[in-house]
Amino acid sequence: MSISIELFMVRAIFGNHHNSYEEVYMCGIVGIINTDRIKIDGSYIREAIRIQNERGNGLGGGFAAYGIYPGHKDNYAVHIMYQGGKHSEIIKTVEAFLELRTKVHHSDEIPIFPTSIIPSGPYFKRYFVNPLKEQIPVGQSEDDAMVDIVMAINTMGDAYVISSGKDMGVFKGVGFPEDIADFFRIQDYKGYMWIAHNRFPTNTPGWWGGAHPFTILDKAVVHNGEITSYGTNKRWLEMFGYFCMLQTDTEVLSYIFDKLTRKDGLSVEDACFVMSPSLWEDIEYEKAEKKKLLRQLYGQAIVNGPFGIVLTHSGGAIVLNDRNKLRPVVCARVGSTYYASSEECSIRLLSPKVDALWSPRGGEAVIVDLAKEEVQ
Repeated sequence: MSISIELFMVRAIFGNHHNSYEEVYMCGIVGIINTDRIKIDGSYIREAIRIQNERGNGLGGGFAAYGIYPGHKDNYAVHIMYQGGKHSEIIKTVEAFLELRTKVHHSDEIPIFPTSIIPSGPYFKRYFVNPLKEQIPVGQSEDDAMVDIVMAINTMGDAYVISSGKDMGVFKGVGFPEDIADFFRIQDYKGYMWIAHNRFPTNTPGWWGGAHPFTILDKAVVHNGEITSYGTNKRWLEMFGYFCMLQTDTEVLSYIFDKLTRKDGLSVEDACFVMSPSLWEDIEYEKAEKKKLLRQLYGQAIVNGPFGIVLTHSGGAIVLNDRNKLRPVVCARVGSTYYASSEECSIRLLSPKVDALWSPRGGEAVIVDLAKEEVQ
């Protein structure tokens, strides 16, 4: 069985006494991206994250998949978790709100398959919607209106939007990732881009809404590490209408990326620099005026602390770690398929032979672009 560099260091310091190092375990992350949009079912990502079970403690697992709703690809697929169950009064409130603000093209329960390991959970439902044009304020886009709708639902209490992008969805909860995969039977879904997470919460509670991935619109993120700048990031985001309600530091990452790229029009490269920038002395040495300006303008969007992330969006994916590389990520390519993982073993399980294998430098963004989708 493989052991990560991080766990090796922990055990070297604390020894092999389980209680000594269990609180400093790290989360596990995996991403699979086919740039030609060739789809695979969820069984592959299930196995890739399952092999990293030593990184979790059963308090959170989850998956995001793209390309799973081709029959509703022009609608926002809104996955909602209702904490109070199927007969909760909040469902009527949320659905009345959606009827007021959106055109609901279709809605149904998200299929679940209780097991002996996870016999029950919250109530999950999905809605395929588009904001009503007459309800969109002047100067706002359809995406702006959808973000407002998501934030409004998340602040109602006992109802939380798990994902809200077009032709994508998130499936997550409390349990080891393979148990969550079986609960939602993700092998029944086929997608061209997948991310997965195995959680070991340290500073935040282990609850269904706190499992990864975290999303807004088409952006989804899984994260290994700790965001020490959470308070600063959260207050900055609140000035622009993003509200963190899911009790975890990772939530800010998808919001920051959405703000930088969609709202402010930054390139993916510049957004990555803002989130994990060079040191000031390096910027001065390089005489990089653009980088200097970005650091000055977006100081409150800088992500501090040890982190490794895989972030997906409708145009592709990014892999990014902190500039000190305290949470390394391994990347690989096999033809038009890219992999990212906190453990090389997950990649080798799926593809024993690879065309390229590397670990990005600290603060170095790996940017993977999807091929343009053919217009039917």
